Amino acid sequence: MATIGIFYGSTSGVTEEIAEKLQAEIGEDLCDLYSMAEDYDDVDDLLKYDYLLIGCSTWGAGEVQNDWREPLFDIEMDKPDFSGKTIALFGPGDCVDHGKHFVGALGVLYDQFKALGAKVVGAVPTDGYSFEQSSSIRDGRFVGLPLDEVNESDKTAERIARWLDSLKAEFPALSA
Repeated sequence: MATIGIFYGSTSGVTEEIAEKLQAEIGEDLCDLYSMAEDYDDVDDLLKYDYLLIGCSTWGAGEVQNDWREPLFDIEMDKPDFSGKTIALFGPGDCVDHGKHFVGALGVLYDQFKALGAKVVGAVPTDGYSFEQSSSIRDGRFVGLPLDEVNESDKTAERIARWLDSLKAEFPALSA
């Protein structure tokens, strides 16, 4: 088993592509990739990793993507202990057409995993992003890595590289 689990939900394939890019950057030997629709069975899949990258796009008025709804409901009901787990969040959004709810799903994930004891890392400054508002901002920073593949795809590679570099202090496998 690899040391990092990458879990993602993807409707249109964008979050899946980002998850695959992250796995390629990190190395397939260091991380396992889980589609919430196809590979995820239950919370034990998440709990077997001490280091998690969790990806989700935002739908509606800042809601999580459909593949995350049932697992998050189960997690909310069962309240598993995520103490000792380090989680970094990522997700695509559209800062032009959905600028009022830009990457809001990251805020939902942040609140839920934080409440269960997880250490959530990987906050990103809002500088350089164009959006109206976001419920994924805490202390003036996004709670994870926002990517806009619709309007700013030319910035994705640099944003991923910078974000992964910032995670090295929290994810020991990234420094190996």
